[in-house]
Amino acid sequence: MLLAGGEGSRLTVLSEKRAKPAVPFAGKFRIIDFTLSNCVNSGIYTVGVLTQYRPHSLADHIGIGKPWNLDRSRGGVRILPPYQERGGQHWYAGTADAIYQNLGFLRDNQADLVVILSGDHIYKMDYGPMIQAHLDRGADLTVAVMPVPLEETHRFGIMVVDDEGRITEFYEKPKERDKGNLASMGIYVFNASALERRLNEEPGVRVDFGRDIIPAMVTGGDRVISYRFEGYWVDVGTIDSYWATNLELLGSNPGLDLYSNHLPILTRSEERPAVKVGPQGRISNSLLSNGCVIRGTVINSVLSPGVQVSPGAVVQDSVVMNDTWIGPGARLDRVVVDKQVVVGAGVVLGTGDCNVPNAQHPDKIYAGISVVGKGAILPDGAVIGRNVLVGIDRDESHFPPDRQVGDGQTI
Repeated sequence: MLLAGGEGSRLTVLSEKRAKPAVPFAGKFRIIDFTLSNCVNSGIYTVGVLTQYRPHSLADHIGIGKPWNLDRSRGGVRILPPYQERGGQHWYAGTADAIYQNLGFLRDNQADLVVILSGDHIYKMDYGPMIQAHLDRGADLTVAVMPVPLEETHRFGIMVVDDEGRITEFYEKPKERDKGNLASMGIYVFNASALERRLNEEPGVRVDFGRDIIPAMVTGGDRVISYRFEGYWVDVGTIDSYWATNLELLGSNPGLDLYSNHLPILTRSEERPAVKVGPQGRISNSLLSNGCVIRGTVINSVLSPGVQVSPGAVVQDSVVMNDTWIGPGARLDRVVVDKQVVVGAGVVLGTGDCNVPNAQHPDKIYAGISVVGKGAILPDGAVIGRNVLVGIDRDESHFPPDRQVGDGQTI
C-alpha cells in the first residue's frame, strides 16, 4: 500500500498543481518511481496507490502500470482515491485512516502481510530481507529505521529500541532532542490481522500511523520490531533538499546510482529524440534527458525532457523541468524551474544575496535557491534575485515595469 496523497506544501509551487510524489526528479523520473520500482524489484506485484491531493498528474503517469510490469490481470497496480458512500466514507484524515478506508482492497487480495510505503522518498531498497526478518522474528509490525542528525529529529518519528531491536518507545516528531536519533523511514511491514485489528479500534486512534497506531501498538503489547536500513534514503520535502539531492547525482561518487542494473529505477518513457548539441553547445557534469536541444552552456545541472537552451545562454547549478525554453543570453544560477516555462532573452535568474530569505515563505525558501512555477513567462531582460518565488502562469504583466525582482521577493 503506497501512500501518495501528500500535498508537499514545503515544495511551494512545485506541488501546487500536483501531488508531491508526482514531482519530476533527476530529469526523466517522478519521485514515486523510486517506491514503485522498489516494489517490483522486491517481487511485490500487487500494489494499491492511495491518492488524494491533486491526483491527476500522478494517475496519468502511472496509467495501467506497464513500465513497472504492473499491468496484470491478477494483482498489478490500482489507484485508490478517497470516496463517499452512504456509510459515511470521507477524505483521508491521515495515513492510518487511508489504509482503514481501503481494508476491502486487502481482503479482496487475501493479504496476510501488508507493506505500507511512502511515495515521496528517494531511495533503492529490496524489501525482501525486511519481510523475511519480520517473519523470522514473529513480529506484528516491523518498522524500517535509520539514524538521522539530532537537529532533524523533529521531522521524524523517533524510537527507542532494546538490545534485540524491539521498539520500546515511540515519539512522533518530538520537539526535544533527548529521545535519540533513530528515525522511522515510513516503511512498515504489518501482519494483516494485527493491522486490521488496530484499525478497527475506536476511530480516534486510527488517524495516523506515527501519531496513533505505532505508539498504541508499542504500549499495548504488540510485538513491534525495528529493521535497520544501511543504504541511501532522502526525503526531498523542501526546496533546498530537492535541489541538493538532484545535484548530488552529478558527483563522482553519488549515494544513489541510477546507472546500476541492481534494483533499476523504472519510469514511463516518452517517445522523444536523443539529446541534440549544437555547434555552440557546451555541457559539463550534467544530466540531460531525451529531447533536449543544447545550443548554449549547461554546467552541473539536471534537465528534464524537451528543455531547449539557446545560444549564449548559461544554465549552472540548476534543475530545469520538461519543455522549458531558455532564451538567448539568459543566465540561470542555483534555480529550480518547473515545466513549460519561457525564460526570455537576456534574463538573469538567480543573482544577489543568498542570505535574504523569501519574505512570504521564509521557512520554505531560504537557501539561496529561486523557484519558478509551471508555465511562467519571464520577460526579456528581467533580473531576478535569490530566494525569489515566481508563481504558476505568471507573465510580463505580473513583473514590475523595470523587470527587476529583488532578493526574497514573490511574483
